[in-house]
Amino acid sequence: MNSEPRSPRLTVDILIQMEGPPERIVLVKRKFPPYGWAIPGGFVDWGETVEAAAVREAREETSLNVHLVRQFQVYSDPSRDPRGHTVSVVFIAEAGGAPRAGDDAGEARVFHKDDLPTPIVFDHAKILSDYFGKRY
Repeated sequence: MNSEPRSPRLTVDILIQMEGPPERIVLVKRKFPPYGWAIPGGFVDWGETVEAAAVREAREETSLNVHLVRQFQVYSDPSRDPRGHTVSVVFIAEAGGAPRAGDDAGEARVFHKDDLPTPIVFDHAKILSDYFGKRY
């Protein structure tokens, strides 16, 4: 019997607001399961702050150098990720330029809040709804 406690894995997601017309956000199309569109993000590395992980993941997946504006919310529903229990610290960030897919993103694009793609994976549709509902 394993006596060590199990803990969820820590992740970050980054709501990247683009310069220009309001209500535009960067999403990435995943190369690996679960397939679909997602908010850029990923796992926090050992010894890394969540802020550093957010900047790193944004750059790896979108090629954008982001400026973190603030922490948005924490999402911890055990069913939020079909691969296992994760807890995500979600940040709002700003960036300019054009996103280019990298790392495990097959595509990176800017979407207006009224023209989001489908399917949106994980609990990211909820995060986007919360963001657009509270942000504007």
